[in-house]
Amino acid sequence: MQNFTTKIVNMMKAEGLYASQGGPIILSQIENEYQNVQKAFGPAGSQYVEWAASMAVGLNTSVPWIMCKQTDAPDPLINTCNGMKCGETFTGPNSPNKPALWTENWTSFYQVYGGLPYIRSAEDIAFHVTLFIARNGSYVNYYMYHGGTNFGRTGSAYVITGYYDQAPLDEYGLFRQPKWGHLKQLHSVIKSCSETLLQGSQRNFSLGQLQEGYVFEEETGECVAFLINNDIKNKVTVQFRNRSYELLPKSISILPDCQNVTFNTANVNTTSNRRIISPKQNFSSVDDWKQFQDVIPNFDDTSLRSNSLLEQTNTTKDKSDYLWYTLRLEHNLSCNQPTLSVQSAAHVAHAFVNNAYIGGEHGNHDVKSFTLELPVTVNEGTNNLSILSVMVGLPDSGAFLERRFAGLISVELQCSEEESLNLTNSVWGYQVGLQGEKLQVYKEQNNCDIGWSQLGNVREQTLIWYKTTFDAPEGDDPIALDLSSMGKGEAWVNGQSIGRYWVLFHDSKGQPSQSLYHVPRSFLKESGNVLVLLEEGGGNPLGVSLDTVSVTDLQENFSKLPFPSTV
Repeated sequence: MQNFTTKIVNMMKAEGLYASQGGPIILSQIENEYQNVQKAFGPAGSQYVEWAASMAVGLNTSVPWIMCKQTDAPDPLINTCNGMKCGETFTGPNSPNKPALWTENWTSFYQVYGGLPYIRSAEDIAFHVTLFIARNGSYVNYYMYHGGTNFGRTGSAYVITGYYDQAPLDEYGLFRQPKWGHLKQLHSVIKSCSETLLQGSQRNFSLGQLQEGYVFEEETGECVAFLINNDIKNKVTVQFRNRSYELLPKSISILPDCQNVTFNTANVNTTSNRRIISPKQNFSSVDDWKQFQDVIPNFDDTSLRSNSLLEQTNTTKDKSDYLWYTLRLEHNLSCNQPTLSVQSAAHVAHAFVNNAYIGGEHGNHDVKSFTLELPVTVNEGTNNLSILSVMVGLPDSGAFLERRFAGLISVELQCSEEESLNLTNSVWGYQVGLQGEKLQVYKEQNNCDIGWSQLGNVREQTLIWYKTTFDAPEGDDPIALDLSSMGKGEAWVNGQSIGRYWVLFHDSKGQPSQSLYHVPRSFLKESGNVLVLLEEGGGNPLGVSLDTVSVTDLQENFSKLPFPSTV
């Protein structure tokens, strides 16, 4: 860690990027939210915090170092707050010579497959930013202010491709109104009186049972006031300096001159907008598509063997989401159709017997394991069992991540409670990844060597690769693929992965957590773009469309828009 940190700091110094060198970097951070896991390491956790702080300071950046959510950050490191309500929850700097910094103001939250988006209102964000400033906060950083996309396999466990799409600037860089406009107005007002906020003396006073005020005042007479109503239901009228002020429910009024209200956190003047999805091309013709059938490996096809169920991530080295567990099985049970019972600590499992797909199951973000139970028809003599174990991202946090177990835990064939065959400690054969991944079928230059064929019966196919081409839509609007008709897999455009998709994983309202997948225009050519989809099963490529994304004010006449749909 010291080698890595030193290298990064030296790269910054070489480019003259620290403020002490005239550059833009005013803060450096070492560690992030380590306190969340610190107790798990006992005394070594506290010793590590001391070591990390000392190591960082010793690199002599000449700008302050911070530790986020680390109440015991050693001097001179600054302990900072992450969260949604740091004006209320932050216990403050752990030393009087440190400023109050809010390093992650969560404008939304990451969304998982099977989950709903977290909608945080513009009013709520503005209230807590203003409260933090009123209580002597000197810095607010938004996480995220601009949403983004988890391209490739970068999303963590069960997290969708779209990341913080509800931020003031969404995944596509478009305004989320009224968040963007309301916060712009707030920070304009804060900036207009920033000298007094920095130089004035602060005092706090009561304005009622659920109301309070903060005043910053300079000796020269400049004055800024914050009038706060913590009542979430009722507006109230308060008296301040012989004037009456009406405060909306759960709001803060800012008076940059201690007389006139120029901003109230609950009074939104920015017009809301709505996202417009405009289809530009569909791929509904069978002739649009080619397909490549991946291969289901049997035990005899594998070279890696073990007499136990191997842990998945250590076996794949995270080179692929996929690990095949294969077994040669001699049928010696009394029943002809036993139940296959698989317990898994991965995220998805697909089972094949004698190359025929018999079914699959998956877990979710909030559980550590799941069970796959399926009836199996076995032949007399030798049978081949192949189980594809799938990960959908690595864990994003926690202590002792290197000890986490992923993959299959146990495998049994059960005729009854009294009669079962435990296969867990049998001799298993393993294959890392899919054949299509090994051949890199998503790369255009490799297509000549791959046996693409005409589209088959899409309803009955599993582990299938689909390929088509398209031209870039005209204009500058962001582009997305609507994969509502697909099941689960990954998508590539011109060899670039735009991320995993999992349309079949529905939320509590019975809808996909994500059906639109961002395709940056920088990935595209004017014509002849190659789209490749890896479908694990259940998807129909004939329903895929290429769309553009825009936003419009709610007051506009929607009848003028072509093919309008909204999300």
